Amino acid sequence: MKKILILGAGAMGSAFAVPCIDNGNKVVLCGTHLENNLIDKIKKGQKHPGLNSKLPKKIKIIKFNQFQETYSLNFDYVVLAVSSKGIDWACKQLIKNYKNKISIILLTKGLTIINKNIITLSKKVNLIFKKNKLPEQNITSIKGPCLASGLVNRIRTSTVIANKNIGIAKQISKTISTDYYRTEVSNDINGIEVSGAIKNIYSMLIGASMGLSAENANQQIREKYHHNTASALFRKSLDEIKEFIKLMNGKPETAYGLAGLGDLYVSVAGGRNSMMGRYLGQGKLYKNIIRKFMKNVTVEGADLALEIGPLILKKYNNKKFPILFSLIRSICFNKKLKINW
Repeated sequence: MKKILILGAGAMGSAFAVPCIDNGNKVVLCGTHLENNLIDKIKKGQKHPGLNSKLPKKIKIIKFNQFQETYSLNFDYVVLAVSSKGIDWACKQLIKNYKNKISIILLTKGLTIINKNIITLSKKVNLIFKKNKLPEQNITSIKGPCLASGLVNRIRTSTVIANKNIGIAKQISKTISTDYYRTEVSNDINGIEVSGAIKNIYSMLIGASMGLSAENANQQIREKYHHNTASALFRKSLDEIKEFIKLMNGKPETAYGLAGLGDLYVSVAGGRNSMMGRYLGQGKLYKNIIRKFMKNVTVEGADLALEIGPLILKKYNNKKFPILFSLIRSICFNKKLKINW
């Protein structure tokens, strides 16, 4: 049995607690400072609003004001399940209460820019610790085609656990795997993190196939035959993801694993990224979509495009990433999507 502290009670953090507790571990789910109302509802036995399901009673659920006291209990693993924008805040909490080297499991997906370079979130975490004159932490990244709503209901799924030390990845696999939550292991943490993040942008591109498939055809024809366009875009997306992984010093073959192809398939099949792509494919402008159709909806792929897109356009080769450049220009410059491929 291991002691696991999950920081972030959103959909994925809460759902991840289920296989952890089912595998006989002691699990504490701690909400962030913005999740007090959410925690109140869960503790009253209500369904998690983001999952429409109740959490197992064995999971200890606390508000953030109990974090400092709870964190001192020396957990085997600290899971970061905050948004990509919340990584700085989460690290601040760990550093504020720092005693010993931490074994961090990163559920958060994303890439960021530091010193005019695109880096993974695991590297960002260790840069933050280094800036505070603390040693490099042991970071594991878990990515893959896992919808939180399916996981909390124990629907069979698979993910990949990545750590530079494959032995640590295997140890975590034994700790959290169940008959419905199967895990693979990898030492390609760069490739796994890049795949898990960049696929959100490509899922928008493939989602755009609904509108791009036949500009002169009516909507009924587009919906029926858009798969021709979608399959071609899927193939091209994997090629570009592979090239992007190489630029980020990962293994290109990772693009064809669970964090790449697998997660891309799930994102395209349904979700906010695919929905945004569908609107873009219909010729709508990004800002209009946000204002009229997806107000207050977080679209991870669009957020990522806005964050790293301008640097990609400036630093990388359009010939290697033609469809990625098309999407970034559409989002960042608020132009109609025109895919050049």
